[in-house]
Amino acid sequence: MGTLAAAGVAGVTYASAIERRLWTLRTAQLPVLQPGSRPLRVLHISDLHMLPGQTSKQRWVASLAALAPDLVVNTGDNLAHPAAVPAVLRAFGPLLNVPGVFVFGSNDYFAPKPKNPARYLMPRGRKKLIHGPELPWQDLRAAFIEHGWHDLTHQRVPLQVAGQSLFAAGVDDPHLQFDRYNEIAGRADASAAVRIGLTHSPEPRILDAFASDGYDLVLAGHTHGGQLRVPGIGALVTNCDLDRSRARGASRWGADMWLHVSAGLGTSPYAPVRFACPPEASLLTLVPRDWKHDRTQRDSRLKAWRRGQLNSVSAR
Repeated sequence: MGTLAAAGVAGVTYASAIERRLWTLRTAQLPVLQPGSRPLRVLHISDLHMLPGQTSKQRWVASLAALAPDLVVNTGDNLAHPAAVPAVLRAFGPLLNVPGVFVFGSNDYFAPKPKNPARYLMPRGRKKLIHGPELPWQDLRAAFIEHGWHDLTHQRVPLQVAGQSLFAAGVDDPHLQFDRYNEIAGRADASAAVRIGLTHSPEPRILDAFASDGYDLVLAGHTHGGQLRVPGIGALVTNCDLDRSRARGASRWGADMWLHVSAGLGTSPYAPVRFACPPEASLLTLVPRDWKHDRTQRDSRLKAWRRGQLNSVSAR
């Protein structure tokens, strides 16, 4: 029993003190563009759950600008404290000069509150939503828009990115049942190089609606990748109606659409643990559906950024 207790303490210490700060870049290549289109680099960031003093997270997110993405996608839950807006803007820093789109999540609107940790593992239908005080999401929205980012909350927006026509739309957070998909319903622009949908929580009913309207890719967050994963089993929960196998990363949704769920970069300040699920951002390379991948090609910007991260770690 003593050995089990020691192992438990070690696991909690690792999950709370080490892994939740192991900032990680996930990469994926998704064949979603119209044939003949040039590849696009999309940086997907979600679930910062930022506190003002989280300077390591802020520096790491700002460093992602060196990857030179064509588009930044932010799928919400940026805030975890009423005074965190300046910290979020420091984190995005130079990325605010890149074309960007965003939707908000529940923890942009409301502060987290202390909860029984066991609630996280309860079936979703048995959990009552608990909201803290309202957060200054209007200030964050105004700052994003001032820098040229598009709020896709119940909006359909044509975009010009890296010389190509994109079409994007989004909904408010389905986790709070704030979504009103009927306001953006209708076929996506078939002439666009890619049609992208945004939602904070990847609820299947919303994903089905995007797929029915001809979107090529939907980006979401919310799940934290499960936050606590068991090796060989994966995520224990998704905190929504999405199946556990899709808690993070890319997967097909139906015959014609891809889904990418970010495991996110933060946690609630009242549940500051991650296990077998490090905090992450994702660099997605969108390529034509008929793309022939050249395995010998290497992205010099990605290699240079990773060398810089290794040098940064070794210098600490």
